[in-house]
Amino acid sequence: MTIGCIGTGAMGGAIMRAVCKKYDVSKIKVTDKNAAMGKAFAKETGATFVKTNKDLMDCDYIFLAVKPQFIYDVYKEVAGSISTKSVFISMAAGVKIEKLEMTFPEARFIRMMPNVCAQIGQAMTAVTYGSNITEAEAKTAIEILSSAGRVEVVPEKLMDCVTAVSGSGPAFVFMFIEAMADAAVRCGMPRAQAYTYAAQTVYGSAGMVLQGDKNPAALKDMVCSPAGTTIEGVAALEENGFRNAVIQAVTAACQRSIELGK
Repeated sequence: MTIGCIGTGAMGGAIMRAVCKKYDVSKIKVTDKNAAMGKAFAKETGATFVKTNKDLMDCDYIFLAVKPQFIYDVYKEVAGSISTKSVFISMAAGVKIEKLEMTFPEARFIRMMPNVCAQIGQAMTAVTYGSNITEAEAKTAIEILSSAGRVEVVPEKLMDCVTAVSGSGPAFVFMFIEAMADAAVRCGMPRAQAYTYAAQTVYGSAGMVLQGDKNPAALKDMVCSPAGTTIEGVAALEENGFRNAVIQAVTAACQRSIELGK
């Protein structure tokens, strides 16, 4: 099996670093319009850098790791070189399979939405695909993506929501960790230690949600002792619109994903 990737930026690079650790790098090709970036990635991972997008059209699975506005530019370069055996895996936010197939009429697509946590093998990735992708091809694609973390198949109608929750979500979590650390510094903790305490707290809390049998509300109640410190903090968060702010952030990101797909 051969794997190619067009684009080695933040998201494409994160996914492909994980893939390169699991699969034979002699079978992996990458390219990037920023040749210096692509060559640096190839040197780091052992993958083969190729000069043009056309040079990896013979791969079995081809990641399309470019921004939505550059998809047609890619097609103009590879038109006439696309093999019917190849499966394209697009991570262009908001761009539906129907639109991808209209832009690349010779190609077959799996649509995915990963997140930056792929950099440490902890991505939450959603995939969706149409009837022209076989179950065997879909299974292989999921196995490839599993190199970078957890993968789930979802109906395409949920992909904008996925983009907002897991795609954009890490930025919101990073802001929460930063705010927690700022508060810790305000209360007297050294900065480096504050980041460790805040980040490990988020990491452990997320683990309890994923591995346990209690929902987040029940887990929150478990920590809130009567007349204790935690319930005072929860009340302060509610007073300052914490939940509504998060809901509005995810909703805004979802709406932007919808707009990008038009």
